Amino acid sequence: MKREKKFPHKYRKSYNIRGALITFIAGLPYKYIESMGRVLGMLMYFVDVPHRRIVRRNLQFIYPEWTLDHIKETSLRIYQNIGITFIEICQIACLSQDDILQKLKIKGEEHLLNAIKRNKGVILISAHIGNWEMIAPFLSAHFGSQGCMVGRQIRVRIVHRLILRLRTRFGATVIDKEDAMPKMMQAMRQGKILGIMLDQSTKSKMGVKLNFFNKAAIATPAVALLAIRCKSPVIPIFCIREAYGRLTIIVEPPLNLKRTTDLRSDINTSTQIMLDAVEKAIRAYPEQWFWVHMRWKKYYPHLYPEYIARRKRRRAKKNRKRGSENSI
Repeated sequence: MKREKKFPHKYRKSYNIRGALITFIAGLPYKYIESMGRVLGMLMYFVDVPHRRIVRRNLQFIYPEWTLDHIKETSLRIYQNIGITFIEICQIACLSQDDILQKLKIKGEEHLLNAIKRNKGVILISAHIGNWEMIAPFLSAHFGSQGCMVGRQIRVRIVHRLILRLRTRFGATVIDKEDAMPKMMQAMRQGKILGIMLDQSTKSKMGVKLNFFNKAAIATPAVALLAIRCKSPVIPIFCIREAYGRLTIIVEPPLNLKRTTDLRSDINTSTQIMLDAVEKAIRAYPEQWFWVHMRWKKYYPHLYPEYIARRKRRRAKKNRKRGSENSI
């Protein structure tokens, strides 16, 4: 007869409290998730002044025809979406595999299934829109543990641990963004599903100058290079919050990338095609994108004067430090 696992009294009590808390969070109806998220978003909107400025400046830059009132209203909705997303992430960490599959629906699944059958690996491009963190656990629960994603470490350790656990809890793996190309190539050779966020900026020495929202922006050519070399299909995928808070994974048809004898031209053209697909999704749901990014800082630094001033202070500090070291 199998003996029941016992815990010391003090540990058993904390274990029961933790289990009850997880059960409570997992069972929260969406209306409470939405209400708490909106309140949290409003608090962040009024407290987080520096990032609120970035959001407004980005919106004014991309939508010059919008009135100031409309920009303020949209900025608040953007923060509320961030708040709802955060509360949802806390709940997702408490949900079972079956709960996650029931919580979301997927559109265009056939595009992904057909791409998987080619056995060339699949590259999924996405953006920080809707609840982007739902994509990895849902696909892992739905298709098994053949998925991996590229991501950078989050500076706040506790948040990094939470997000990492969320992304990998059903078998997916995470590839660190630094020097990721060899592991990305390996994933394609193994026929895996590889997820990459394509809406953020990248280091100048590694990027190419392209258009994003009809504005010059720097973008990584790594995804296009990977797709061309491995002959892997590239599929846009987004997790959008629809009516009544329903989260939907939208899988679009594979992109028709450029493949000729001119590799450099093909990479630039294909990367632009990918950026256009991301832009299309953001234009459809502007209030759900993470406008907090300083996406256009490379070619339009005047949009973020505080960032430029901070960078100058850091450079001056480094120069003073080097000068003091050299004088020793």
